[in-house]
Amino acid sequence: MVSMKQQVSCGGVIYRHRESQCEVALILRLTRKGKKVWCLPKGLMQANESPEQTAKREVREETGLEGRVTDKLGEIQYIFYSPEERSKIQKTVHFFLMEYLQGSVEDHDAEVKEARWFPVKAAVEHLVYENERNMMKKAEQAMTRLTR
Repeated sequence: MVSMKQQVSCGGVIYRHRESQCEVALILRLTRKGKKVWCLPKGLMQANESPEQTAKREVREETGLEGRVTDKLGEIQYIFYSPEERSKIQKTVHFFLMEYLQGSVEDHDAEVKEARWFPVKAAVEHLVYENERNMMKKAEQAMTRLTR
């Protein structure tokens, strides 16, 4: 029987206004099988961090961008098998909306192949995972409320 472990990660949808439109930053990663996927920046919460601190750190590491948390968007949950841990992992990811403060997408860490700004509608189309597309739609609604 395969054991089940719990993991908590946090991430963010970081946005900026540019030329009368809203843009968000996505990251390009490789799956274990080498497939390229566009996704939201996220990562494991460390013992001494709040969810917001984790989201800000992970967004900074994976996109090169610093942001200010403006809203909690929600969470997603999924289960996957980790060959390294020889275990199923039940993962919960908390997502936050973040207003861009500074930084460059060129300054991402090595685990990310590319970080890039996208108009919100294009970001929804580029995201591979349905639960992240749904989170981006929530972010779009929140950004609309914040900018009114």
